[in-house]
Amino acid sequence: MGEPDEIQKLIDEISFRKSNSKNYENMKAIEISKELREIMKFEQESHKKIEEFGKMHKNQDLVEYAKIISRNTTGREISQLQEIYLKKIDEEYLS
Repeated sequence: MGEPDEIQKLIDEISFRKSNSKNYENMKAIEISKELREIMKFEQESHKKIEEFGKMHKNQDLVEYAKIISRNTTGREISQLQEIYLKKIDEEYLS
């Protein structure tokens, strides 16, 4: 009974990141760099947890859903951050 609750908590945590996105445009490049490292670390930890759930969980549809949510949400956030980060580096250091 605890396994579905744990994977649901992870799905909620991933979804919360999406709804709690920050205004990266107003941050400096160094702050964005820190955020980028944090989201990449979060992504790695999430994938590790999902893989563990996949090995021991009977409801593979829920595991697959967690993979999709994680990939889409964190992937989108990383892409957004990378784009803004490159602009900020250009503005702050190259101009």
